[in-house]
Amino acid sequence: MSLDSTPTATLTVENPASTGTRTPGSEWWRSAVIYQIYPRSFADASGDGIGDLAGITERLPSLAALGVDAVWLSPFFRSPQKDAGYDVADYCDVDPIFGTLADFDALRDRARELGLRVIVDLVPNHSSDQHVWFQEALAAGPGSPERDRYMFRDGKGENGELPPNNWPSVFGGDAWTRVTEPDGTPGQWYLHIFDSSQPDFNWKNPVVHEEFRRVLRFWLDRGVDGFRVDVAHGLMKKEGLPDVAEAGGSDNIADALMSPDDVPWWAQPEVHEVYRDWHRVLAEYEGDRVLCAEAWVEPLAKAALWVRSDEMHQAFNFSYLGTPWKPELLRSVIDESIAAFTGVGAPSTWVLSNHDVVRHASRYGLPPATAVPNAGIGPASDDKPDAALGLHRARAATAMMLSLPGSAYLYQGEELGLPEVIELDDHVREDPTFHRTGGESYGRDGCRVPIPWESDAPAFGFSGTGSSWLPQPAEFAEFARDRQDGVAGSTLELYRAALAIRAERDLGMGSLTWVDGFGEDVVAFRNGDILVLANLGESALELPAGELLLTSNPLVDGALPTDTTAWLAV
Repeated sequence: MSLDSTPTATLTVENPASTGTRTPGSEWWRSAVIYQIYPRSFADASGDGIGDLAGITERLPSLAALGVDAVWLSPFFRSPQKDAGYDVADYCDVDPIFGTLADFDALRDRARELGLRVIVDLVPNHSSDQHVWFQEALAAGPGSPERDRYMFRDGKGENGELPPNNWPSVFGGDAWTRVTEPDGTPGQWYLHIFDSSQPDFNWKNPVVHEEFRRVLRFWLDRGVDGFRVDVAHGLMKKEGLPDVAEAGGSDNIADALMSPDDVPWWAQPEVHEVYRDWHRVLAEYEGDRVLCAEAWVEPLAKAALWVRSDEMHQAFNFSYLGTPWKPELLRSVIDESIAAFTGVGAPSTWVLSNHDVVRHASRYGLPPATAVPNAGIGPASDDKPDAALGLHRARAATAMMLSLPGSAYLYQGEELGLPEVIELDDHVREDPTFHRTGGESYGRDGCRVPIPWESDAPAFGFSGTGSSWLPQPAEFAEFARDRQDGVAGSTLELYRAALAIRAERDLGMGSLTWVDGFGEDVVAFRNGDILVLANLGESALELPAGELLLTSNPLVDGALPTDTTAWLAV
């Protein structure tokens, strides 16, 4: 192969894909390629312009043909959708915009038929303000057991008119909102590290622990293969909820999520007991069920604490995602990742895009100083991506990522080379980050636009009626799956080829050895009998002897051009 030319009742479901004797060290998730589905933007079967579970089920064969091992579904639970489903009102039911529990069961069954495992998103840091618990807390009043499920506090000032502390919300503004008490008077404040519609749970209350054990078992009984855990570094807050220094608090999402400071709302030691408890719950079930942490924690050695042998199984490698396209930095983060995760017996994960960051096909086309993963870009941004350069580098970055040992995550549409959608009118934007910052941050809508399937179909095949909850740009026609299917050199075929070789050569269970002799501008390593060369220099690289298996972009006069990755069998 070569590309050188181009209801909440318990329902116990036996899960054939998850049963079997555990063999430590060989679990499926150690080497899996997991595809993230953002349900509202994947496929719409109902025609209302919002993706749904039935639409996902219809399109699952395309993912099996792509060559992934599992799908991760972003939240589809009952929700007012103030934050695209990450504000959960009922953890054990499907929101009607996405379908029903029966639709989920049909999706699960179809995935199994295709050999795909199913991971669901769990949001334990906060609920929706429409959750029955929060409504009960508002009605019950201060000092009640109902309020103790959340983080209610009296305010400061003569009449409690000031927030309990100076913590900022990740989405902009304050992290506290004052409530009106049942008697109509101004009352206590509740904590929301994210939007005001997302009150934080009080994880020091054992009732909260028991509720989430119930939620875990509900979905495990329904046959899921594991959970991606949202804000897994949150949950516990520092005792006393102390103020933060001026530098520790930030209204910028990138600073707030990736801050190296020991802020009192992230990464508290007690949070690890939560995941030890969840680990025991998953161990009650046959097969290898997985917990994956969304833990925006630096450095990697600290992130690895979430995946010690009795806690979670995987943690997203955000350090890798945020690494600039520079050879010395890439070599360093790969070394650091492998050392940190293997040091606790876990696989490293690799990821370049998701629903919270600028798509890497655009990010790599930005000037280095502005290529921040979380910094949304929009019509008035000072710098706009170089689309051709961005896609060229993105293909090379993906080819390098998929050759690394460990587990890899893909975000829907990246296999098509989709760019960030920049030209969105303010009135169509839905991300609370945009609204809470008064438009200063464009937020994440640009990476969440529904993906294109057929170039000439209504809504590019996303919805049969042509409806789309966010408008799709005309340029999506050239990225549509039917335009790339079977076309040599297309981004879709690059992904298929890379995934096929990865599986055939078992690269996910391999090991990395650096190779010298190609210069400082080339990232060169071996994984098994595969030599990987990523040329980040300005000059073309003459290839050594070996069978050329794959290149991210065509060779030029037989040499590897800049911003191109090659795999050779040697």
